[in-house]
Amino acid sequence: MDRVIIDGHCHAGKGDRMTAPWNTDAAIEPYLRRARAAGIAKTVVMAAFNTNYIKANAEVARIVARHRGRLIGFVYVHATRDAGHIFSMVAKALQTWRFRGIKVHGIESMPTREVCETARAFRAPIFVDVISRPEVIDMLAPQYPDVNFIVAHLGSYTDDWRAHQQVVYQIARYPNVYGDTSAVRRFDYIVEAVKIAGPRKLIFGSDGPWIHPEVELRKVQLLNLLKSAEAMVLGGNLQRLMAQVHVGEAAEDIARRAGVRISRKFTGERGTLADPDQPRILPLFSEFRL
Repeated sequence: MDRVIIDGHCHAGKGDRMTAPWNTDAAIEPYLRRARAAGIAKTVVMAAFNTNYIKANAEVARIVARHRGRLIGFVYVHATRDAGHIFSMVAKALQTWRFRGIKVHGIESMPTREVCETARAFRAPIFVDVISRPEVIDMLAPQYPDVNFIVAHLGSYTDDWRAHQQVVYQIARYPNVYGDTSAVRRFDYIVEAVKIAGPRKLIFGSDGPWIHPEVELRKVQLLNLLKSAEAMVLGGNLQRLMAQVHVGEAAEDIARRAGVRISRKFTGERGTLADPDQPRILPLFSEFRL
């Protein structure tokens, strides 16, 4: 496997609440300059907090199209507000825009069975912020052992050491659970994660553009791992998960095979929601076939 540094956690596009940086504007250009200087080759991007993720995901798709080869999209869903349309939203993002995963934030709504069954149908990873409630992972992981979950911030953006501690043991216990390193201030929990779960279960992320990617990258480098182990954390593990995403047949057939019910609005090219104002992005992403 060639060493390719991938930042697995970044945001792009405008939020619409405008009460905090994370729901106002995630400007990608300053981030990209910092990432390029740090040697980061590719970045996973997802929307900022938004009241309309259909619109927000389309904006992310346009941003990915402008930076083709540098950015990889994850589709953001609100598990409650978008209920009944999750499969349609994910199908469009994965098949038309070639996104490679799903994002759910627990401050809005934790992953539901609809989200998990959609992820299973497409073999797509779910990137989830459990907002210092790692016990949720103990519900999700055993119920959906064939869905890969990436836990943002090792379980807590707010420096909850108890959450970090529990997630370290969860990524060791569950084969389908991974930890994201972004914004973990207590460095020793990243060290513990490597010792207990191994480098195969950690994914480098920065939570850009608000956190400097080189600062977060340096934390992984300071682990002083063997080159092969460091390559896993800095891109290999995420490449492996994204390579599993299945979009090789019509979405209706995927839904039928997986037993997933789809919205009546589910129409259009290749079985995805038709919207002529939204961009089509069709890179092959062959670099994720390991």
